[in-house]
Amino acid sequence: MNKFKKIVAVEPVNLTKNVREKLDKYGEEIIFYPDLPKDNQEIIQRIGDADAVLVSYVTKIEREVLEAVPNVKYIGMCCSLYSEESANVDIAYARKKGIVVTGVRDYGDKGVVEYVIYQLVRILHGYDFPMWREKSLELTGMNIGMVGIGASGGIIADALHFLGADISYYARSVKEEREAKGMHYKELTKLLNDSEVIITCLNKNIILLNEKEFEALGNGKIMINTSIGPAADADALKKWLAHPENIFCCDTKGALGESAEELLSYDNVICMNASSGMTAQAYELLGEKALKNMEDFLS
Repeated sequence: MNKFKKIVAVEPVNLTKNVREKLDKYGEEIIFYPDLPKDNQEIIQRIGDADAVLVSYVTKIEREVLEAVPNVKYIGMCCSLYSEESANVDIAYARKKGIVVTGVRDYGDKGVVEYVIYQLVRILHGYDFPMWREKSLELTGMNIGMVGIGASGGIIADALHFLGADISYYARSVKEEREAKGMHYKELTKLLNDSEVIITCLNKNIILLNEKEFEALGNGKIMINTSIGPAADADALKKWLAHPENIFCCDTKGALGESAEELLSYDNVICMNASSGMTAQAYELLGEKALKNMEDFLS
């Protein structure tokens, strides 16, 4: 297997010590920067004559940068890559320059499953939180609607289904493997109307819940957003949360969007402001998948 001449991580990229030590196999020279670059000129300076770049989800690698670093042939995103449009790397322009860009998927999902179950159990049973109904409730028989049922949404649905919940879902198409498990596709407004709990598992920058959708959802419901960013229009969400019997949950402020600070003051908004998916195991898996992407490129 060939090696890169120089690998530069332009910002902290959340690679574990174990993974960093393995990088010697892939590059002759390796440089890690411990802080964020302040602008494009500093990014260009950091990359210099490197032929491989590692980046997380924070720093943007824009066209201006790509034009100024002619040696780069590979960019490894040590973070989720959902789509070109939502990526912090200008993948379309990188492709024109012959630069390969890779990202990682499905490394922090299990922690998110645990978070969803934890949050529902404490609300339904009244553990360190006001009990949702007059009596404690099990997940058994609970009508739960999944808005998005990809890799992350899929294992959340599987876990809740195992615990006895009645799972329906909305996606771009009917998923035969889900239907075979007894999970049924519904149009979005019907899914919202029928469900007691809604769990949104959407790609970054996808807003599906607007005022019309919240009207269909109605009141006395629980919404859990597991997406990296907001899944709902901020004004529509605020209007829905004006009803105290509605509860909104997320793990990080990013899932609340630009109105996060205001929404955090609501009594019926529960936000830990800590990523449930980024466990020690997830960081290790992230790094191993990033290394595998590099190995595949070099091979």
